[in-house]
Amino acid sequence: MIHFEKNYRIFPVFDNEPWVIKKAEEALEASPLHITDATAPASEGGIHDYYSNGDYWWPNPDTADGLPYIRRDGLSNPNNFDAHRRILRRMRTLTVHLACAWKLTGKEKYARQGVRFLKEFFLDPETRMNPSLTYAQAIPGVCPGRGIGIIDTLHLADIPFAASCLASSASMTEEVLSGLVTWFSRYLSWMLDSPNGRDERNTRNNHSVCFFMQAAAFALFTDNEEVLRLCRGCFKTRLLGQMAPDGSFPLELARTKPYSYSIFVLDNMVSLCHLLSTPQEDLWEYETEKGQGIPKAVEFLMPYLLRRSSWPYARDVEHFDSFPARASFMMFAGCRYGIRELVDLFHSLPFESQDEEVRRNVAVREPMLWM
Repeated sequence: MIHFEKNYRIFPVFDNEPWVIKKAEEALEASPLHITDATAPASEGGIHDYYSNGDYWWPNPDTADGLPYIRRDGLSNPNNFDAHRRILRRMRTLTVHLACAWKLTGKEKYARQGVRFLKEFFLDPETRMNPSLTYAQAIPGVCPGRGIGIIDTLHLADIPFAASCLASSASMTEEVLSGLVTWFSRYLSWMLDSPNGRDERNTRNNHSVCFFMQAAAFALFTDNEEVLRLCRGCFKTRLLGQMAPDGSFPLELARTKPYSYSIFVLDNMVSLCHLLSTPQEDLWEYETEKGQGIPKAVEFLMPYLLRRSSWPYARDVEHFDSFPARASFMMFAGCRYGIRELVDLFHSLPFESQDEEVRRNVAVREPMLWM
């Protein structure tokens, strides 16, 4: 279970209490969401299996049936199946708002609804999601699912924190809490042992970072020390090894959306550092022999966060003007290193973006629950 404190420097870490209460009140009126609410016609799985299509894959203009799909990097196909992705993310968002409202007010109505959402999405036999992503980011005419699809559950990294917050409420029963721990234990095992999981773990860009960020969050929730040790070792070697000496991530700069991908990978590297750091092993201060470390990455990107117009690389092919958006790494790193500019930037940005691309790329909905 997640029970830990960090010695952050003193900055205001929560500035949206009225907005969170408003969102939680809206969540009280919302119906629970289930993966079974939407059927994916092309899925080779069952109604309890998550399914999605790869974002950047489009019908083939050279074939009558459009198969096999072809890749257009950075350009999202609006006709791809993404109903399960939206359901999962909205369930996460509603639950997080309810957990935050419970933490702020102690009103049981928020906890009751949050526990209901978790129980129906993860545990109830009629509506539960299976703890695997075998059919995520499928490509019509190419494959029924890919390891790269594991990034689709990045938003579930919030759920252990929401569940841990709600654990002290009267509404959270031992049966539900232990059921959630079991679900995330099974999903974590699938991530580590399945062919899709091994493929994703061995990538060398933001996908491997997101894999280990999820694995660390789920391992903390399920008290899996072996996986936490694995994550720390990979953070120090493989993941920091993706960083250039100047603190940039060349594999992200090479994409057609280098600005948003650079923000995205830093956001998840910082979240992973936050999850894995202990008093005995402080990854916030860790550097490789080549000087690669979180301080260097923050130093590289910070000028371009504060002034997007100074970005010296190519503009993103889409959504360039929608970034930066409020992201948890600004609060985590700003507080940990005492960088007031990052904390002030976090507070200056809208509570949530209306841009779907931005919303899809925000892993941590409410960093208050993580701090």
